[in-house]
Amino acid sequence: MKVFTSVNDPQIASILRSGGIGVLRTDTLYGLVADSLNESAVRRIYELKGRDDDKSPIVLISSIDQVFDELSQEHAAYVNDVWPGRVSVIIPSRQAPTWIRRANDSVAYRMPANDTLRELIDSTGPLIAPSANPQGMQPAMNIREAKYYFGDKVDFYVDAGTVEDPRPSQIVKLEPNGGVTRIR
Repeated sequence: MKVFTSVNDPQIASILRSGGIGVLRTDTLYGLVADSLNESAVRRIYELKGRDDDKSPIVLISSIDQVFDELSQEHAAYVNDVWPGRVSVIIPSRQAPTWIRRANDSVAYRMPANDTLRELIDSTGPLIAPSANPQGMQPAMNIREAKYYFGDKVDFYVDAGTVEDPRPSQIVKLEPNGGVTRIR
């Protein structure tokens, strides 16, 4: 298990592309990350978190082209207004892998307002990034807390200090009629 101080380290992208998982600071909280297209890596995160079978993860993207399903013009205009930013957008999905959409046939995406993190996602593809905590526990606010939860069960940690603003992202859902419903 390695500890890095920046997501810029090329080893991180290599670990993720080869099926590894890790903990890094997203644009909101620390998250457990894996290549969204690698089913075994994604399932490894679900197991570590003790995640309910019907609960989908957040998928971090670096561009709208990484959304698995095509967006309507209204929905594309909406996400272009809120991204990049702290807004997770739930999009109905028929194209995302079943291990991502799970029982609810939708995917929650966020395009982080962090250029360095988006560069990493450019090189790895979309990353799942649920908060770094076992289900039902408080999210890790620093690497010490993440290590307490996960120890050497992850392949790497990226230490980006303590989260000062613990607010999670806003969550909205795109409706089939073109509307948007605020969830959180």
